[in-house]
Amino acid sequence: MSRPPLLGRDAYRAWRRIGTRWSDNDAYGHVNNTVYYQWFDTVVNAWLIEAGLLDVAAGDPIGLVVETGCRFARPLAYPETVELGLGVERLGESSVRYRLGVFGIGEPDAAAEGFFVHVHVGRETRRPVPLPEEWRRRLEEIAW
Repeated sequence: MSRPPLLGRDAYRAWRRIGTRWSDNDAYGHVNNTVYYQWFDTVVNAWLIEAGLLDVAAGDPIGLVVETGCRFARPLAYPETVELGLGVERLGESSVRYRLGVFGIGEPDAAAEGFFVHVHVGRETRRPVPLPEEWRRRLEEIAW
């Protein structure tokens, strides 16, 4: 089965470095696949907080994760710092599909590539709500 190549660094608009931890490695000596999903969650929400959009304690709306996925190209391992690129792939009425690339420091090719979908809902109702205009404007800044 043929797969398209993973996207390069130029596909991403925002970046964050994360250090691997001793506990990230699995029995096979590389970062366990579940850790990538933790990185995705961290990168997306850190960007939202730094952009002034997400108030974890009291903000409204909030984003609920409804879908994720990841393709792996090469292993990463502790001790290693990784760079995660972030971009908005699709901006809907109440949803955002993010694309994330995981790279070794300075590496041109991604070690992994994933996506992460938030549906924004009212904090109390947990029902989908349109993205506020300020959210839409900021998210468009990192869209491709």
